[in-house]
Amino acid sequence: MKRARVVAAAAAVLSLFILPAQGQQAAVPCEACAEWNRPQAPFQIFANTYYVGTRGLSAILITSEAGHVLIDGALPESAAAIASNVRALGFKVEDIRLILNSHAHFDHAGGIAELQRMSGAAIAATPWSASVLTSGDVPPSDPQFGVVPLMAPAKNARTVSNGEVVRVGPLSLTAHETPGHTPGGTSWTWSTCSGADCANFVYADSLSAVSRDGFLFSRNKEYPNALADFERSFKTLESIPCGILLTPHPEASGLWQRVERRAAGEGPGAMIDPTACRRYVDGARERLQKRLNAETTAP
Repeated sequence: MKRARVVAAAAAVLSLFILPAQGQQAAVPCEACAEWNRPQAPFQIFANTYYVGTRGLSAILITSEAGHVLIDGALPESAAAIASNVRALGFKVEDIRLILNSHAHFDHAGGIAELQRMSGAAIAATPWSASVLTSGDVPPSDPQFGVVPLMAPAKNARTVSNGEVVRVGPLSLTAHETPGHTPGGTSWTWSTCSGADCANFVYADSLSAVSRDGFLFSRNKEYPNALADFERSFKTLESIPCGILLTPHPEASGLWQRVERRAAGEGPGAMIDPTACRRYVDGARERLQKRLNAETTAP
């Protein structure tokens, strides 16, 4: 019964997607996408870091006079809204020099190819994700293989390794491999200051154990290191300096509640929570354990 409930829950999420024919680009794919793609006015998070995504899918802009960095591109149909948000803040899309990604699924990377075309930016990603971004195809090692739509391929994504620092002018961001949700999952960290006030940002990748029907995180041939990868990711996010936590789905890190508290009078401090990464990991560990408990009765 437990296994059946987990499979049903996963299927309910994944059944939102309309699958494309093999080798074809997906159309606007799912009933959840309308809510994910709901317009969101861009805003400053702290110092030179801005939210330019949609209401349900994060896209983060880090700016400098020498060029900007963009993290994530949301859905294919989100690219125009992200570009509009960048311009609404007074920045040029053409000044985006580098595009980064959390994980290569259509709801966080689907707009990257178009944003790359609009900006001329380079792309950097871990090897697994770089392969998916440039092919548009999700391979069998992804737990959601076969149930997430294909993406338009981006061009010439260069690979980065765990702990590598990428730079655009004075900006420097560090790649942290945080696999599990996908084999190429990546979290990004950077620090920025506004006057004497400084903050450590963490853009933490998704840590949810969501899969196609029949995939078992506890034992499978396609992604045999899934559980070890999750544990490695948990330890990474528990250990890095964490002042302002952001996530690909903004509600996963309580972003909207923090924005509301800031507007209600708490000021910039409302965005900062040194315990946020640890609590994010605690919740992910608990959900993964529930999934594994349900898998114990699976054949």
